[in-house]
Amino acid sequence: MTSTASSTDTRQGQGVEDQRPSWQQRLRRFGYTAPPRSDVRARLVPAYTEPSPRLWAAIGLRREAAERLVRWSAWGGPLLVTLIAGVMRFWNLGSPKAVIFDETYYAKDAWALIHRGYEVNWAKNANELILQNGGNVKIPTDAAYVVHPPVGKYVIGLGEWMFGFTPFGWRFMTALLGTLSVLMLCRIGRRIFRSTFLGCLAGALMAVDGLHFVMSRTALLDQVLMFFVLAAFGALLIDRDKVRERLAAALPPDADGFVRPDARIAEETLLGRRPWRLTAGLLLGLAIGTKWNGLYFLVAFGLLTVLWDVGSRRVAGARRPRLAVLKHDVGWAFLATVPVAIATYIVSWTGWFLSATNGKGGYYRDWATADGRTSSWSWLFPDWWRSLWHYETQVYDFHVGLHSPHTYQSNPWSWIVTGRPVSYFYESPLPGKDGCPTDAGEKCAREVLALGTPLLWWAAAFAVLYVLWRWLFRRDWRAGAIACGVVAGYLPWFLYQERTIFFFYAVVFLPFLCLAVAMMIGAILGPPGSTERRRVIGAATAGVLVLLIAWNFIYFWPIYTGEAIPIDSWRSRMWLDTWV
Repeated sequence: MTSTASSTDTRQGQGVEDQRPSWQQRLRRFGYTAPPRSDVRARLVPAYTEPSPRLWAAIGLRREAAERLVRWSAWGGPLLVTLIAGVMRFWNLGSPKAVIFDETYYAKDAWALIHRGYEVNWAKNANELILQNGGNVKIPTDAAYVVHPPVGKYVIGLGEWMFGFTPFGWRFMTALLGTLSVLMLCRIGRRIFRSTFLGCLAGALMAVDGLHFVMSRTALLDQVLMFFVLAAFGALLIDRDKVRERLAAALPPDADGFVRPDARIAEETLLGRRPWRLTAGLLLGLAIGTKWNGLYFLVAFGLLTVLWDVGSRRVAGARRPRLAVLKHDVGWAFLATVPVAIATYIVSWTGWFLSATNGKGGYYRDWATADGRTSSWSWLFPDWWRSLWHYETQVYDFHVGLHSPHTYQSNPWSWIVTGRPVSYFYESPLPGKDGCPTDAGEKCAREVLALGTPLLWWAAAFAVLYVLWRWLFRRDWRAGAIACGVVAGYLPWFLYQERTIFFFYAVVFLPFLCLAVAMMIGAILGPPGSTERRRVIGAATAGVLVLLIAWNFIYFWPIYTGEAIPIDSWRSRMWLDTWV
Protein backbone atom coordinates (compact mmCIF):
# COMPACT_ATOMS: atom_id res chain seq x y z
CA MET A 1 0.00 0.00 0.00
CA THR A 2 2.79 2.38 0.95
CA SER A 3 4.74 1.49 -2.14
CA THR A 4 1.76 2.23 -4.38
CA ALA A 5 1.14 5.59 -2.76
CA SER A 6 4.76 6.55 -3.09
CA SER A 7 4.75 5.63 -6.77
CA THR A 8 1.62 7.67 -7.35
CA ASP A 9 3.10 10.71 -5.61
CA THR A 10 6.19 10.52 -7.79
CA ARG A 11 4.18 10.46 -10.97
CA GLN A 12 2.04 13.40 -9.88
CA GLY A 13 5.13 15.43 -9.18
CA GLN A 14 6.33 15.03 -12.74
CA GLY A 15 5.38 17.47 -15.48
CA VAL A 16 3.64 16.29 -18.62
CA GLU A 17 6.82 16.72 -20.63
CA ASP A 18 8.91 14.70 -18.09
CA GLN A 19 6.94 11.51 -18.70
CA ARG A 20 9.23 9.99 -21.33
CA PRO A 21 7.88 7.58 -23.95
CA SER A 22 8.82 3.98 -23.25
CA TRP A 23 11.11 3.80 -26.29
CA GLN A 24 13.25 6.53 -24.77
CA GLN A 25 13.50 4.61 -21.51
CA ARG A 26 14.59 1.46 -23.34
CA LEU A 27 17.24 3.33 -25.30
CA ARG A 28 18.90 4.67 -22.18
CA ARG A 29 20.79 1.40 -21.76
CA PHE A 30 22.50 2.13 -25.09
CA GLY A 31 23.59 5.58 -23.99
CA TYR A 32 20.60 7.58 -25.26
CA THR A 33 20.10 10.94 -23.57
CA ALA A 34 16.85 12.80 -24.05
CA PRO A 35 17.19 16.41 -25.24
CA PRO A 36 16.79 19.01 -22.53
CA ARG A 37 13.22 20.09 -21.98
CA SER A 38 12.60 23.82 -22.16
CA ASP A 39 10.53 25.78 -19.70
CA VAL A 40 7.02 26.21 -21.11
CA ARG A 41 7.24 29.91 -20.34
CA ALA A 42 10.14 30.16 -22.80
CA ARG A 43 8.06 28.41 -25.46
CA LEU A 44 5.04 30.63 -24.88
CA VAL A 45 7.07 33.84 -24.71
CA PRO A 46 10.37 33.29 -26.58
CA ALA A 47 13.21 35.65 -25.79
CA TYR A 48 14.61 38.01 -28.39
CA THR A 49 17.90 36.91 -29.88
CA GLU A 50 21.00 38.96 -29.20
CA PRO A 51 24.31 39.17 -31.07
CA SER A 52 27.02 36.79 -29.98
CA PRO A 53 29.46 38.10 -27.32
CA ARG A 54 32.20 37.36 -29.84
CA LEU A 55 30.88 40.22 -31.97
CA TRP A 56 31.20 42.74 -29.14
CA ALA A 57 34.64 41.43 -28.32
CA ALA A 58 35.71 41.74 -31.95
CA ILE A 59 34.73 45.42 -32.12
CA GLY A 60 36.03 46.18 -28.63
CA LEU A 61 32.69 47.09 -27.05
CA ARG A 62 32.29 46.63 -23.31
CA ARG A 63 29.44 44.50 -21.98
CA GLU A 64 27.51 47.42 -20.45
CA ALA A 65 27.70 49.42 -23.67
CA ALA A 66 26.72 46.37 -25.70
CA GLU A 67 23.65 45.77 -23.54
CA ARG A 68 22.67 49.42 -23.89
CA LEU A 69 23.10 49.24 -27.66
CA VAL A 70 20.93 46.11 -27.91
CA ARG A 71 18.24 47.75 -25.80
CA TRP A 72 18.18 50.94 -27.85
CA SER A 73 18.35 49.10 -31.17
CA ALA A 74 14.85 47.68 -30.63
CA TRP A 75 13.49 51.08 -31.63
CA GLY A 76 16.64 52.80 -32.89
CA GLY A 77 17.16 50.35 -35.74
CA PRO A 78 13.57 50.57 -37.09
CA LEU A 79 13.56 54.37 -36.74
CA LEU A 80 16.81 54.68 -38.68
CA VAL A 81 15.44 52.52 -41.52
CA THR A 82 12.23 54.57 -41.46
CA LEU A 83 14.15 57.85 -41.61
CA ILE A 84 15.95 56.72 -44.75
CA ALA A 85 12.70 55.50 -46.30
CA GLY A 86 10.96 58.78 -45.46
CA VAL A 87 13.67 60.97 -46.94
CA MET A 88 13.47 59.04 -50.22
CA ARG A 89 9.67 59.17 -50.35
CA PHE A 90 9.27 62.85 -49.52
CA TRP A 91 12.16 64.05 -51.68
CA ASN A 92 10.73 66.19 -54.51
CA LEU A 93 7.30 64.68 -53.84
CA GLY A 94 5.49 67.23 -55.99
CA SER A 95 7.26 65.98 -59.13
CA PRO A 96 5.98 65.29 -61.70
CA LYS A 97 3.78 68.35 -61.41
CA ALA A 98 0.95 66.54 -63.13
CA VAL A 99 -2.09 64.41 -62.47
CA ILE A 100 -0.61 60.97 -63.09
CA PHE A 101 -2.56 57.79 -63.85
CA ASP A 102 -5.57 57.25 -61.51
CA GLU A 103 -4.81 60.39 -59.53
CA THR A 104 -7.25 61.87 -62.01
CA TYR A 105 -9.99 60.11 -60.01
CA TYR A 106 -8.83 59.89 -56.42
CA ALA A 107 -7.24 63.32 -55.97
CA LYS A 108 -10.40 65.06 -57.14
CA ASP A 109 -12.73 62.65 -55.33
CA ALA A 110 -10.81 63.29 -52.12
CA TRP A 111 -11.11 67.07 -52.51
CA ALA A 112 -14.85 66.76 -53.09
CA LEU A 113 -15.33 64.40 -50.13
CA ILE A 114 -13.74 66.69 -47.58
CA HIS A 115 -15.78 69.65 -48.86
CA ARG A 116 -19.12 68.12 -49.84
CA GLY A 117 -19.19 64.66 -48.26
CA TYR A 118 -19.63 62.88 -51.58
CA GLU A 119 -17.86 62.58 -54.94
CA VAL A 120 -18.83 64.81 -57.86
CA ASN A 121 -18.49 64.93 -61.63
CA TRP A 122 -15.67 67.23 -62.73
CA ALA A 123 -15.28 68.98 -66.04
CA LYS A 124 -13.05 67.33 -68.65
CA ASN A 125 -10.44 70.08 -68.36
CA ALA A 126 -10.45 70.03 -64.55
CA ASN A 127 -6.91 68.62 -64.30
CA GLU A 128 -5.45 71.49 -66.32
CA LEU A 129 -7.38 74.09 -64.32
CA ILE A 130 -6.28 72.58 -61.00
CA LEU A 131 -2.59 72.64 -61.99
CA GLN A 132 -2.77 76.09 -63.52
CA ASN A 133 -4.63 77.72 -60.63
CA GLY A 134 -2.92 75.96 -57.74
CA GLY A 135 -6.09 74.07 -56.91
CA ASN A 136 -8.28 77.16 -56.74
CA VAL A 137 -11.21 75.75 -58.70
CA LYS A 138 -14.91 75.60 -58.05
CA ILE A 139 -16.16 72.24 -56.82
CA PRO A 140 -19.15 70.93 -58.82
CA THR A 141 -22.33 69.73 -57.08
CA ASP A 142 -23.44 67.02 -59.51
CA ALA A 143 -22.94 63.65 -57.73
CA ALA A 144 -20.65 61.11 -59.39
CA TYR A 145 -21.00 57.34 -59.53
CA VAL A 146 -17.85 55.89 -57.93
CA VAL A 147 -16.97 52.26 -57.26
CA HIS A 148 -14.73 52.42 -54.19
CA PRO A 149 -15.68 53.24 -50.58
CA PRO A 150 -14.64 56.60 -49.12
CA VAL A 151 -11.97 55.85 -46.45
CA GLY A 152 -8.92 55.91 -48.73
CA LYS A 153 -10.12 59.11 -50.37
CA TYR A 154 -10.66 60.75 -46.99
CA VAL A 155 -7.07 59.84 -46.14
CA ILE A 156 -5.81 61.44 -49.36
CA GLY A 157 -8.07 64.43 -48.71
CA LEU A 158 -6.47 64.95 -45.31
CA GLY A 159 -3.19 65.76 -47.06
CA GLU A 160 -5.01 68.11 -49.45
CA TRP A 161 -6.70 69.83 -46.52
CA MET A 162 -3.31 70.46 -44.88
CA PHE A 163 -1.18 71.32 -47.93
CA GLY A 164 -3.62 72.36 -50.63
CA PHE A 165 -5.11 70.91 -53.79
CA THR A 166 -1.72 70.35 -55.40
CA PRO A 167 0.39 67.30 -56.35
CA PHE A 168 2.30 67.55 -53.06
CA GLY A 169 -0.96 67.85 -51.13
CA TRP A 170 -2.68 64.83 -52.65
CA ARG A 171 0.47 62.68 -52.39
CA PHE A 172 1.40 63.67 -48.85
CA MET A 173 -0.65 61.07 -46.98
CA THR A 174 0.36 58.14 -49.18
CA ALA A 175 4.01 59.14 -48.66
CA LEU A 176 3.43 59.37 -44.91
CA LEU A 177 1.64 56.02 -44.71
CA GLY A 178 4.29 54.44 -46.94
CA THR A 179 6.98 55.67 -44.56
CA LEU A 180 5.11 54.54 -41.45
CA SER A 181 4.48 51.14 -43.01
CA VAL A 182 8.26 50.63 -43.17
CA LEU A 183 8.45 51.33 -39.42
CA MET A 184 5.59 48.93 -38.75
CA LEU A 185 7.18 46.19 -40.83
CA CYS A 186 10.48 46.54 -38.96
CA ARG A 187 8.69 46.11 -35.66
CA ILE A 188 6.43 43.33 -36.96
CA GLY A 189 9.42 41.45 -38.35
CA ARG A 190 11.24 41.88 -35.05
CA ARG A 191 8.26 40.46 -33.16
CA ILE A 192 7.83 37.50 -35.51
CA PHE A 193 11.48 36.51 -35.81
CA ARG A 194 12.50 37.64 -32.30
CA SER A 195 15.37 39.39 -34.06
CA THR A 196 15.93 43.12 -34.42
CA PHE A 197 18.25 42.49 -37.35
CA LEU A 198 15.76 40.43 -39.37
CA GLY A 199 12.96 42.86 -38.53
CA CYS A 200 14.98 45.83 -39.77
CA LEU A 201 16.00 43.83 -42.82
CA ALA A 202 12.36 43.21 -43.75
CA GLY A 203 11.60 46.92 -43.42
CA ALA A 204 14.71 47.89 -45.38
CA LEU A 205 13.73 45.55 -48.21
CA MET A 206 10.35 47.23 -48.48
CA ALA A 207 12.01 50.65 -48.29
CA VAL A 208 13.97 49.84 -51.46
CA ASP A 209 11.14 48.20 -53.36
CA GLY A 210 10.20 50.15 -56.46
CA LEU A 211 6.48 49.38 -56.34
CA HIS A 212 6.15 50.47 -52.72
CA PHE A 213 8.25 53.56 -53.47
CA VAL A 214 6.14 54.62 -56.46
CA MET A 215 2.87 53.89 -54.67
CA SER A 216 4.10 56.01 -51.74
CA ARG A 217 4.49 58.93 -54.14
CA THR A 218 1.16 58.55 -55.94
CA ALA A 219 -2.37 59.31 -54.70
CA LEU A 220 -3.89 55.87 -55.23
CA LEU A 221 -5.95 53.78 -52.81
CA ASP A 222 -3.89 50.59 -52.74
CA GLN A 223 -1.12 52.07 -50.59
CA VAL A 224 -3.72 53.14 -48.02
CA LEU A 225 -5.23 49.64 -48.10
CA MET A 226 -1.81 48.08 -47.55
CA PHE A 227 -1.20 50.31 -44.53
CA PHE A 228 -4.42 49.31 -42.77
CA VAL A 229 -3.92 45.62 -43.56
CA LEU A 230 -0.36 45.65 -42.22
CA ALA A 231 -1.43 47.58 -39.11
CA ALA A 232 -4.20 45.03 -38.46
CA PHE A 233 -1.70 42.18 -38.80
CA GLY A 234 0.62 43.90 -36.33
CA ALA A 235 -2.23 44.39 -33.85
CA LEU A 236 -3.08 40.69 -34.00
CA LEU A 237 0.58 39.81 -33.44
CA ILE A 238 0.64 41.93 -30.30
CA ASP A 239 -2.61 40.28 -29.19
CA ARG A 240 -1.02 36.84 -29.71
CA ASP A 241 1.95 37.74 -27.54
CA LYS A 242 -0.28 39.20 -24.80
CA VAL A 243 -2.38 36.02 -24.73
CA ARG A 244 0.68 33.81 -24.42
CA GLU A 245 2.04 36.01 -21.64
CA ARG A 246 -1.23 35.56 -19.71
CA LEU A 247 -1.14 31.80 -20.15
CA ALA A 248 2.50 31.68 -19.06
CA ALA A 249 1.66 33.74 -15.97
CA ALA A 250 -1.26 31.43 -15.11
CA LEU A 251 0.86 28.28 -15.17
CA PRO A 252 2.38 27.52 -11.74
CA PRO A 253 6.07 26.66 -11.42
CA ASP A 254 7.11 23.31 -9.99
CA ALA A 255 9.43 22.70 -7.05
CA ASP A 256 12.46 23.38 -9.25
CA GLY A 257 11.07 26.69 -10.47
CA PHE A 258 10.22 25.42 -13.96
CA VAL A 259 6.85 26.14 -15.54
CA ARG A 260 5.25 22.93 -16.80
CA PRO A 261 2.16 22.38 -18.96
CA ASP A 262 -1.11 22.12 -17.11
CA ALA A 263 -4.16 20.80 -18.94
CA ARG A 264 -6.77 22.27 -16.60
CA ILE A 265 -5.29 25.78 -16.59
CA ALA A 266 -4.62 25.71 -20.36
CA GLU A 267 -8.21 24.71 -21.13
CA GLU A 268 -10.11 26.79 -18.59
CA THR A 269 -8.15 30.05 -18.34
CA LEU A 270 -10.13 33.03 -19.60
CA LEU A 271 -7.92 35.34 -21.64
CA GLY A 272 -9.64 38.52 -20.56
CA ARG A 273 -10.09 41.71 -22.52
CA ARG A 274 -8.20 41.83 -25.78
CA PRO A 275 -8.05 45.45 -26.94
CA TRP A 276 -5.53 44.69 -29.69
CA ARG A 277 -8.00 42.33 -31.32
CA LEU A 278 -10.62 45.09 -31.25
CA THR A 279 -8.03 47.41 -32.78
CA ALA A 280 -7.48 44.89 -35.56
CA GLY A 281 -11.23 44.80 -36.22
CA LEU A 282 -11.28 48.61 -36.50
CA LEU A 283 -8.29 48.61 -38.86
CA LEU A 284 -9.79 45.88 -41.04
CA GLY A 285 -12.99 47.93 -41.24
CA LEU A 286 -10.91 50.86 -42.49
CA ALA A 287 -9.22 48.53 -44.99
CA ILE A 288 -12.59 47.37 -46.34
CA GLY A 289 -13.71 50.99 -46.37
CA THR A 290 -10.77 51.72 -48.68
CA LYS A 291 -11.21 48.84 -51.12
CA TRP A 292 -13.41 45.79 -50.89
CA ASN A 293 -10.58 43.27 -51.16
CA GLY A 294 -9.92 44.08 -47.52
CA LEU A 295 -12.72 41.54 -46.90
CA TYR A 296 -10.35 38.70 -47.76
CA PHE A 297 -7.97 39.83 -45.04
CA LEU A 298 -10.83 40.01 -42.53
CA VAL A 299 -11.61 36.34 -43.19
CA ALA A 300 -7.98 35.20 -43.35
CA PHE A 301 -6.80 37.09 -40.28
CA GLY A 302 -9.91 36.02 -38.34
CA LEU A 303 -9.06 32.37 -38.95
CA LEU A 304 -5.40 33.02 -38.23
CA THR A 305 -5.99 34.54 -34.80
CA VAL A 306 -8.22 31.62 -33.81
CA LEU A 307 -5.54 29.13 -34.89
CA TRP A 308 -3.01 31.09 -32.85
CA ASP A 309 -5.24 30.65 -29.80
CA VAL A 310 -5.39 26.89 -30.46
CA GLY A 311 -1.61 26.75 -30.66
CA SER A 312 -1.16 28.82 -27.49
CA ARG A 313 -3.46 26.59 -25.43
CA ARG A 314 -1.82 23.48 -26.83
CA VAL A 315 1.65 24.66 -25.78
CA ALA A 316 0.25 25.51 -22.35
CA GLY A 317 -0.82 21.86 -22.00
CA ALA A 318 -4.41 21.68 -23.23
CA ARG A 319 -5.36 18.14 -24.26
CA ARG A 320 -8.29 19.41 -26.32
CA PRO A 321 -7.18 22.89 -27.41
CA ARG A 322 -9.70 23.19 -30.24
CA LEU A 323 -12.60 22.50 -27.90
CA ALA A 324 -11.20 24.98 -25.37
CA VAL A 325 -10.88 27.69 -28.03
CA LEU A 326 -14.37 26.94 -29.33
CA LYS A 327 -15.71 27.26 -25.80
CA HIS A 328 -13.85 30.37 -24.65
CA ASP A 329 -12.38 32.26 -27.59
CA VAL A 330 -14.16 31.86 -30.95
CA GLY A 331 -17.26 33.86 -30.04
CA TRP A 332 -15.24 36.77 -28.68
CA ALA A 333 -12.90 36.64 -31.66
CA PHE A 334 -15.87 37.01 -34.00
CA LEU A 335 -17.41 39.87 -32.01
CA ALA A 336 -14.10 41.72 -31.79
CA THR A 337 -13.48 41.65 -35.53
CA VAL A 338 -16.48 41.15 -37.81
CA PRO A 339 -19.12 43.44 -36.18
CA VAL A 340 -16.45 46.05 -35.41
CA ALA A 341 -15.24 45.99 -39.03
CA ILE A 342 -18.80 46.24 -40.39
CA ALA A 343 -19.68 49.10 -38.05
CA THR A 344 -16.47 50.94 -39.03
CA TYR A 345 -17.30 50.49 -42.71
CA ILE A 346 -20.81 51.87 -42.29
CA VAL A 347 -19.63 54.86 -40.24
CA SER A 348 -17.16 55.71 -43.02
CA TRP A 349 -20.17 56.61 -45.21
CA THR A 350 -21.32 59.33 -42.80
CA GLY A 351 -20.67 62.15 -45.28
CA TRP A 352 -22.86 60.38 -47.85
CA PHE A 353 -25.59 59.72 -45.26
CA LEU A 354 -25.69 63.39 -44.26
CA SER A 355 -25.96 64.64 -47.85
CA ALA A 356 -29.30 65.78 -49.24
CA THR A 357 -31.97 63.19 -50.10
CA ASN A 358 -33.74 65.36 -52.66
CA GLY A 359 -31.54 64.37 -55.58
CA LYS A 360 -28.84 66.94 -54.79
CA GLY A 361 -26.78 64.76 -52.46
CA GLY A 362 -24.57 61.73 -52.96
CA TYR A 363 -25.12 59.32 -55.84
CA TYR A 364 -28.13 57.05 -55.15
CA ARG A 365 -28.68 58.82 -51.81
CA ASP A 366 -32.34 59.36 -52.75
CA TRP A 367 -32.88 55.87 -54.23
CA ALA A 368 -34.99 54.57 -51.33
CA THR A 369 -37.38 57.54 -51.49
CA ALA A 370 -37.53 57.57 -55.29
CA ASP A 371 -37.06 54.36 -57.26
CA GLY A 372 -37.02 52.11 -54.20
CA ARG A 373 -40.05 53.49 -52.36
CA THR A 374 -42.17 50.47 -53.33
CA SER A 375 -39.62 47.96 -52.01
CA SER A 376 -41.06 45.16 -49.88
CA TRP A 377 -38.31 45.87 -47.31
CA SER A 378 -39.18 49.55 -46.85
CA TRP A 379 -41.04 48.88 -43.58
CA LEU A 380 -38.08 47.03 -42.04
CA PHE A 381 -34.99 49.08 -42.95
CA PRO A 382 -34.47 52.87 -42.89
CA ASP A 383 -34.12 54.75 -46.17
CA TRP A 384 -30.40 55.40 -45.76
CA TRP A 385 -29.72 51.68 -45.32
CA ARG A 386 -31.75 50.64 -48.38
CA SER A 387 -30.13 53.35 -50.51
CA LEU A 388 -26.66 52.26 -49.44
CA TRP A 389 -27.47 48.58 -50.02
CA HIS A 390 -28.69 49.36 -53.54
CA TYR A 391 -25.56 51.39 -54.24
CA GLU A 392 -23.33 48.54 -53.04
CA THR A 393 -25.10 45.94 -55.19
CA GLN A 394 -24.60 48.14 -58.25
CA VAL A 395 -20.90 48.53 -57.40
CA TYR A 396 -20.53 44.77 -56.99
CA ASP A 397 -22.05 44.18 -60.43
CA PHE A 398 -19.60 46.69 -61.87
CA HIS A 399 -16.56 45.06 -60.29
CA VAL A 400 -17.33 41.50 -61.35
CA GLY A 401 -18.28 42.62 -64.85
CA LEU A 402 -15.28 44.88 -65.52
CA HIS A 403 -13.72 43.47 -68.69
CA SER A 404 -12.72 46.63 -70.55
CA PRO A 405 -9.25 46.06 -72.04
CA HIS A 406 -6.44 48.30 -70.81
CA THR A 407 -2.91 48.72 -72.09
CA TYR A 408 -1.37 47.94 -68.72
CA GLN A 409 -3.69 45.26 -67.40
CA SER A 410 -1.99 42.02 -66.35
CA ASN A 411 -2.77 38.50 -65.27
CA PRO A 412 -1.98 37.71 -61.61
CA TRP A 413 0.26 34.83 -62.73
CA SER A 414 2.76 37.45 -63.91
CA TRP A 415 2.74 39.58 -60.76
CA ILE A 416 5.24 37.63 -58.69
CA VAL A 417 7.86 38.05 -61.44
CA THR A 418 6.88 41.67 -62.26
CA GLY A 419 5.79 40.67 -65.74
CA ARG A 420 3.69 43.71 -66.61
CA PRO A 421 4.29 46.91 -64.59
CA VAL A 422 2.13 50.01 -65.02
CA SER A 423 3.37 53.29 -66.50
CA TYR A 424 1.85 56.15 -64.49
CA PHE A 425 3.53 58.98 -66.39
CA TYR A 426 5.61 59.36 -69.54
CA GLU A 427 7.03 62.34 -71.43
CA SER A 428 9.70 62.78 -74.11
CA PRO A 429 11.35 66.15 -73.40
CA LEU A 430 13.71 67.65 -75.96
CA PRO A 431 17.39 68.23 -75.09
CA GLY A 432 17.67 71.16 -72.70
CA LYS A 433 14.01 70.89 -71.64
CA ASP A 434 12.55 69.51 -68.37
CA GLY A 435 15.86 68.13 -67.17
CA CYS A 436 16.91 66.48 -70.42
CA PRO A 437 20.70 66.98 -70.89
CA THR A 438 21.56 69.41 -73.67
CA ASP A 439 23.99 66.90 -75.12
CA ALA A 440 21.47 64.04 -75.18
CA GLY A 441 21.40 64.13 -78.98
CA GLU A 442 17.75 63.08 -79.16
CA LYS A 443 14.65 63.17 -77.01
CA CYS A 444 14.90 61.95 -73.44
CA ALA A 445 12.50 59.66 -71.62
CA ARG A 446 10.78 60.77 -68.43
CA GLU A 447 8.70 58.02 -66.83
CA VAL A 448 7.14 56.95 -63.53
CA LEU A 449 6.88 53.17 -63.77
CA ALA A 450 5.17 51.14 -61.04
CA LEU A 451 7.74 48.36 -61.17
CA GLY A 452 8.77 46.31 -58.17
CA THR A 453 12.53 46.07 -57.66
CA PRO A 454 13.06 43.04 -59.94
CA LEU A 455 15.73 41.22 -57.91
CA LEU A 456 13.64 41.58 -54.75
CA TRP A 457 10.52 40.16 -56.39
CA TRP A 458 12.41 37.34 -58.05
CA ALA A 459 13.99 36.47 -54.72
CA ALA A 460 10.51 36.65 -53.17
CA ALA A 461 9.26 34.02 -55.63
CA PHE A 462 11.75 31.56 -54.08
CA ALA A 463 11.11 32.88 -50.58
CA VAL A 464 7.39 32.11 -50.86
CA LEU A 465 8.22 28.51 -51.76
CA TYR A 466 10.57 28.34 -48.77
CA VAL A 467 7.91 29.76 -46.46
CA LEU A 468 5.34 27.23 -47.68
CA TRP A 469 7.85 24.43 -47.08
CA ARG A 470 8.56 25.69 -43.57
CA TRP A 471 4.84 25.80 -42.80
CA LEU A 472 3.82 22.49 -44.37
CA PHE A 473 6.75 20.34 -43.24
CA ARG A 474 8.14 22.13 -40.18
CA ARG A 475 4.85 23.53 -38.86
CA ASP A 476 6.53 26.89 -38.33
CA TRP A 477 3.86 29.36 -37.20
CA ARG A 478 5.89 32.28 -38.51
CA ALA A 479 5.85 30.83 -42.01
CA GLY A 480 2.11 30.20 -41.69
CA ALA A 481 1.46 33.81 -40.68
CA ILE A 482 3.49 35.15 -43.62
CA ALA A 483 1.81 32.74 -46.03
CA CYS A 484 -1.61 33.85 -44.74
CA GLY A 485 -0.90 37.46 -45.72
CA VAL A 486 0.31 36.45 -49.18
CA VAL A 487 -2.66 34.15 -49.75
CA ALA A 488 -5.24 36.74 -48.65
CA GLY A 489 -3.75 39.45 -50.85
CA TYR A 490 -2.78 37.39 -53.89
CA LEU A 491 -4.89 34.27 -54.47
CA PRO A 492 -8.34 35.97 -54.65
CA TRP A 493 -7.29 37.73 -57.86
CA PHE A 494 -7.02 34.35 -59.59
CA LEU A 495 -10.81 34.16 -59.35
CA TYR A 496 -11.04 37.20 -61.66
CA GLN A 497 -8.45 36.47 -64.31
CA GLU A 498 -10.76 37.77 -67.03
CA ARG A 499 -11.31 41.03 -65.16
CA THR A 500 -9.30 44.18 -65.85
CA ILE A 501 -6.71 44.10 -63.06
CA PHE A 502 -3.25 45.61 -62.58
CA PHE A 503 0.09 44.70 -61.06
CA PHE A 504 0.04 47.53 -58.55
CA TYR A 505 -2.76 45.71 -56.66
CA ALA A 506 0.07 43.46 -55.42
CA VAL A 507 1.39 46.21 -53.12
CA VAL A 508 -1.09 45.04 -50.47
CA PHE A 509 0.77 41.76 -49.91
CA LEU A 510 4.23 43.17 -50.57
CA PRO A 511 5.05 43.46 -46.81
CA PHE A 512 4.53 39.71 -46.46
CA LEU A 513 6.84 39.06 -49.40
CA CYS A 514 9.51 41.13 -47.66
CA LEU A 515 8.97 39.12 -44.47
CA ALA A 516 9.36 35.93 -46.53
CA VAL A 517 12.64 37.14 -48.03
CA ALA A 518 13.89 38.16 -44.58
CA MET A 519 13.01 34.71 -43.24
CA MET A 520 14.84 33.06 -46.14
CA ILE A 521 17.88 35.25 -45.55
CA GLY A 522 17.78 34.28 -41.88
CA ALA A 523 17.97 30.63 -42.96
CA ILE A 524 20.88 31.46 -45.28
CA LEU A 525 22.74 33.06 -42.36
CA GLY A 526 22.41 29.81 -40.47
CA PRO A 527 20.63 28.63 -37.32
CA PRO A 528 21.92 29.36 -33.80
CA GLY A 529 24.91 27.21 -32.96
CA SER A 530 26.22 27.06 -36.52
CA THR A 531 29.94 26.77 -37.03
CA GLU A 532 31.95 29.88 -37.76
CA ARG A 533 32.60 28.63 -41.31
CA ARG A 534 28.87 28.16 -41.86
CA ARG A 535 28.17 31.65 -40.53
CA VAL A 536 30.78 33.30 -42.74
CA ILE A 537 29.48 31.60 -45.88
CA GLY A 538 25.88 32.43 -44.97
CA ALA A 539 26.67 36.05 -44.17
CA ALA A 540 28.56 36.50 -47.44
CA THR A 541 25.72 34.98 -49.47
CA ALA A 542 23.03 36.99 -47.69
CA GLY A 543 25.09 40.18 -47.92
CA VAL A 544 25.57 39.82 -51.66
CA LEU A 545 21.82 39.26 -52.16
CA VAL A 546 20.86 42.32 -50.10
CA LEU A 547 23.43 44.54 -51.80
CA LEU A 548 22.24 43.42 -55.24
CA ILE A 549 18.65 44.29 -54.31
CA ALA A 550 19.74 47.73 -53.08
CA TRP A 551 21.78 48.30 -56.25
CA ASN A 552 18.81 47.23 -58.35
CA PHE A 553 16.63 49.87 -56.70
CA ILE A 554 19.26 52.57 -57.27
CA TYR A 555 19.63 51.52 -60.90
CA PHE A 556 15.89 51.94 -61.55
CA TRP A 557 15.63 55.14 -59.51
CA PRO A 558 15.24 57.41 -62.60
CA ILE A 559 12.15 55.53 -63.82
CA TYR A 560 10.64 55.53 -60.34
CA THR A 561 10.92 59.30 -59.91
CA GLY A 562 10.23 60.61 -63.42
CA GLU A 563 13.80 61.83 -63.92
CA ALA A 564 14.66 62.77 -67.50
CA ILE A 565 17.29 60.40 -68.88
CA PRO A 566 18.65 59.78 -72.41
CA ILE A 567 16.46 57.41 -74.36
CA ASP A 568 19.25 54.83 -74.55
CA SER A 569 19.51 54.81 -70.76
CA TRP A 570 15.78 54.30 -70.57
CA ARG A 571 15.91 51.41 -73.06
CA SER A 572 18.69 49.74 -71.05
CA ARG A 573 16.31 49.61 -68.08
CA MET A 574 13.54 47.89 -70.03
CA TRP A 575 14.79 44.39 -69.21
CA LEU A 576 11.64 42.69 -70.49
CA ASP A 577 9.61 43.50 -73.59
CA THR A 578 6.45 43.49 -71.46
CA TRP A 579 7.74 46.47 -69.46
CA VAL A 580 7.32 48.83 -72.42
